[in-house]
Amino acid sequence: MGFLIRLATTAIALWVTTLIVPGVEVTGRRFSDTAFTLLIVALIFGVINAVLKPVIKVVGCVFYLVTLGLFALVVNALLFLLTDWIAGSLDLPFHVRGFWAAFWGAIVMAVVTWLISVVVPDSMDRR
Repeated sequence: MGFLIRLATTAIALWVTTLIVPGVEVTGRRFSDTAFTLLIVALIFGVINAVLKPVIKVVGCVFYLVTLGLFALVVNALLFLLTDWIAGSLDLPFHVRGFWAAFWGAIVMAVVTWLISVVVPDSMDRR
């Protein structure tokens, strides 16, 4: 159940990001197309963050320390661009137009995901 809550949270955060950040968009024609795309892109984003982010943190530990964590913003933007590239290769109508759209999109995603997680706790948080 926790997985579905996290997936829905990420999909909602992606949707809010498409509303706020110019250059991050889903171009589905119908609501069902858009919702499906957001769920699949949220799944892709979650897998990328679960697999690559820990590896990047270990490898780039020095950069995180030297920049006092600001390097994490660049890493998040690059992971957001990677999500766009994978979604494009799967012919999903999700587009991120450039680094700065990815940069701000990743920040908005993080903030919205955190806000939703405060309101709707994950089942793992209850233990």
